[in-house]
Amino acid sequence: MQLYIYDHCPFCVRARMIFGLKNIPVETVVLLNDDEATPTGLVGKKVVPILVKDDGGAMPESLDIVRYIDDNYGAKLLSDQVRPALDNWMKTVGAYYNRLLLPRFVQLGLAEYATESARRYFIAKKTESIGDFAENLANTPQYIARLNADLAELAPLIVNENAVNGELSLEDILLFPMLRNLTCVKGLVFPERVRAYIERMSALSHVALYTDNAV
Repeated sequence: MQLYIYDHCPFCVRARMIFGLKNIPVETVVLLNDDEATPTGLVGKKVVPILVKDDGGAMPESLDIVRYIDDNYGAKLLSDQVRPALDNWMKTVGAYYNRLLLPRFVQLGLAEYATESARRYFIAKKTESIGDFAENLANTPQYIARLNADLAELAPLIVNENAVNGELSLEDILLFPMLRNLTCVKGLVFPERVRAYIERMSALSHVALYTDNAV
């Protein structure tokens, strides 16, 4: 199987997690951010992740990929539980955290921005959604203050570092990609329980963090 991804993409991290958690081999292929032809040729539009299955069929949509692998390869691993409190937390943070993340992704040396045209493509597209990258970077202190407060509220919702609600579930698939990407932001204060969960889930899912390259 092949999994087409961007390293920074939280939806791609969801798909990568199920392979790591179940120790199922998959070839990951990082696309350049301005490569429209490859994903369009596979599934008819520019999206990631895309799983090319053993039978040659191509499947988009991160949660469809997660469920396909969980249901068809080995014993089922994930429950469908998502607690309302955690869902609300993710919606709250998801409404603003890209203003911290998107301007930093292009500074991390990721493969999807290996060419200048791919980098320019990403900046142009994402500027449409969050505004000027430099302006968002200048506002980093206010976003970090807000996020530090939200991370403190997350800590009591983490039951166990091995699984956010005590057993592996859809909660982990949804939450960890958000937290993993936040490791690229220098100056964030992760409460100990949150940090332990991030590091443990990174190890379990074989998805590396950005801590050493934080900007």
